[in-house]
Amino acid sequence: MTELFLSAFITFFVVIDPPGCAPIYAGLVSDATPRQQRVMAVRATLIATAILVVFALFGEQLLGALHIELDSFRIAGGAMLFLIALEMVFEKRTQRREERAEMVRHSPEIEDVSVFPMAMPMLAGPGAIASIMLLMARAEGTEETVVILAALIAVMAITMVSLMAAAPLMKLLGTKVEAVITRLLGVLLAALAAQFVIDGLKGSFGGMA
Repeated sequence: MTELFLSAFITFFVVIDPPGCAPIYAGLVSDATPRQQRVMAVRATLIATAILVVFALFGEQLLGALHIELDSFRIAGGAMLFLIALEMVFEKRTQRREERAEMVRHSPEIEDVSVFPMAMPMLAGPGAIASIMLLMARAEGTEETVVILAALIAVMAITMVSLMAAAPLMKLLGTKVEAVITRLLGVLLAALAAQFVIDGLKGSFGGMA
C-alpha cells in the first residue's frame, strides 16, 4: 500500500504542481488583503478537491454511460498527460498559466479567483481529472481506493499551504529553481504517462495475442 500511496502522491503532485501554482496565485491576489488571500486559497483547494473526488468516485460510471472502455481512457489519458509533461519540460505550461492569470487580473468584474481560474482549470484541470480516474481504474478494493484518495488529500493539503505561503515561497525558490523543478517533474510525468499508455495497450490487445 505504501508503494501505491507514493505512486499516486507523485502523480498528483506532478500534475497539480503546487510550487508552480503558488507564484501565479500570488500574482492574482496581489491586491487582496492577507486574510482574503488565505480565504481564497482555502476555498480554491476545497473546491478543486471536491471536483476531483467526484470524478474519482463516479468517473467510471460516467465512462460506462458514454460507452468508453477503461483501456481506451488509459491510452487517451496517458497521451494527454504526456503532452502536459512536454509543456512542463519546455516551460510552455507555466507560460500558458501566466497568460490565463494575466487575463483574469485585467478583468475588473472578476474579484474572487478561487473558483476560476484557481480551482478549475489550474488545480482540478484535465490532467488532474485524467490522473485520478486512471488511478482509480487500477485500484482493486476499498483499501486501495482509500489510499489513492488519501494521496490526493495530502497533495491538496500541500497545495493549500503553498498558496497561503505563496509570496514567501516565491522568494525562497526563485524563478530559476522553480524552472529546474518543473522540468524534472515534467520528465517524471512523461514516464508515468507512458506507463498508462502501455497498460492501456496491453489491456486492449492482450486478449488478441
